[in-house]
Order: sequence, then structure tokens, then C-alpha cells
Amino acid sequence: MAQDTAREWEFTDDRNHLVRTAHRPSRPVAYLPTGAALHDHGIGLAGLFGSAHDDPAVPDPAKAGSLPIADLPYFGAGSALDLDALLAAAPDLIVALTYGTGQVYGIDPEAAKHLEEQVPFVVLDVGGGRSLTGIRDRLTALARSLGAEPQPEADAELASAERRLTAAAAGPARPRVLALSPAGPDSVHLARPYAWPDLAALAAAGVGLVDPEPDQGANWSTTGWAEAAALEPDIVLTDVRSNAAVLGDAFGPGVPVLPWNPELPPSAREHARYLTLVAEALEAAQPLKP
Repeated sequence: MAQDTAREWEFTDDRNHLVRTAHRPSRPVAYLPTGAALHDHGIGLAGLFGSAHDDPAVPDPAKAGSLPIADLPYFGAGSALDLDALLAAAPDLIVALTYGTGQVYGIDPEAAKHLEEQVPFVVLDVGGGRSLTGIRDRLTALARSLGAEPQPEADAELASAERRLTAAAAGPARPRVLALSPAGPDSVHLARPYAWPDLAALAAAGVGLVDPEPDQGANWSTTGWAEAAALEPDIVLTDVRSNAAVLGDAFGPGVPVLPWNPELPPSAREHARYLTLVAEALEAAQPLKP
């Protein structure tokens, strides 16, 4: 639960840590997609940071949503996080993520410990055990505690996108949708639908997601491009983050390819855009009415 009064602010994060400050924070620094979602709620930011997969010098635009990244300080990523610069920006809150383990994602453990000793620190869980709605609701709760107003228009846009997706998935054709992350010219990571909250949301709406053969990977099944093409998807969702390789021509020119961000900013607006994109592809794949 989040609570703020005229004199103090408090929020219990997803590690069940109660964070309390004398005044409501107004200069948060956040992990890039989380910062993008806070921005969608009208929350100003004092800066951003990335993960070990990201360029330490330039924020990944695929993760940034509608953030004006050129106008915000970027303090680096992973082991290249510039702690001195981050602390010099005088943040009064740091917002980070965990993938179900409680361990902070995107910041080395010692650096995270050092920061948490000096700045109020909130960690939100975005692991596979959380639903897309649950992840978005937790970010919304944090944003509201920081002073964000309700967003009925964004909520209505999301509800409309959800209805459209469900209707498109229920059409006479049920296209096979494969989500993947290109690893290079010889291999590709195929996403396990229920390991990713955004893919699980598609499956719950009736979208026919391809589930790769089991192997040791919890989130991905890594294979060759020929094996991926043999799955014969009708639609491909391809990872567009900067750490992913470029999608080749393994599926041929007739297979629609949609951009997929496995680290989608958890806001109603971004989720509506994502669901609408998939719905449009499903609609286009339906047979023409006589």
C-alpha cells in the first residue's frame, strides 16, 4: 500500500520493504522502461539508468516509450553505472526492478547496496509470476503515491485495445504467433509465452502463440534459424532492443514481422499501443469476407 501525507511519504515495495521519507519524492531516478511509465503518468524524472545489456553511453530508445531521452541525464548501465554522477544529481528516490528474486536488476549488487544506503530505494517485481495487469497496477500505485492524477482516457484506450485484441483473436483464422530475439546469424532465442507477462497476456486473450520445445532455458529456447522457420509462424514478434541482433530473412517475405519489446514500459498507454499492434496484425491475417 502507498500512502502520502502533507509531511511524509511511504510506499511498500515488492520486496515488502517499507520506504518512508519526510516529504513526497520529486526527483526520482529510474530504470529506463520504468521511468518511461512514470513519465506517462506525468511524473518528472531526475535521470535514468540501464541494465547490463544496455549501452552505458546511450539509452535504448526501444525501452524509452515516449520519454524525451535527449533531455534527461543517463547515468550508464550495469557495471558502468556512474554512481558519482547519479548521486550528484541529488535524487530523492531510486526506482529499480527485480525479476522475481528480490535481487535488483540492472545494478550490480554492491552498487545497489551503496545506493540504497544513501537514497530511498523502491524495487518493483516484473518477473514471469506477475501478470501484465499486476505489473502495470503496481507502477500505477507508485505513480499515484508520487502525485500522479488518474488517467481515465489512457485507461479507456487500454480497455478498447483489450477488447479489439480479444475479438481479433477469436476470428475464423487463428494465426500462429512466434516471439523471438535474434542472437546472430546462426542462432535465435525463441520466447516461452508464459515466461513473459506481455506474451502471457496475448495468450490469455486467445492469441495462438507458438510454444518452443522445452530445454534448459526458463525464458528462451535457443535454436538455429532453420529450426525456427520450421515452426511456420504466421506472424513474428521480434525483439527490437539494442542488445538483440538484426532479424534475417529466415521466414521469407510473406510473414508479417512486428516489433516486440520484452521490457515494455508498464503504463496503460504503452500497453494499449502494444495490444493494438498485435490486434491489427491478427485482423489483417483473417480471411476476406465474401
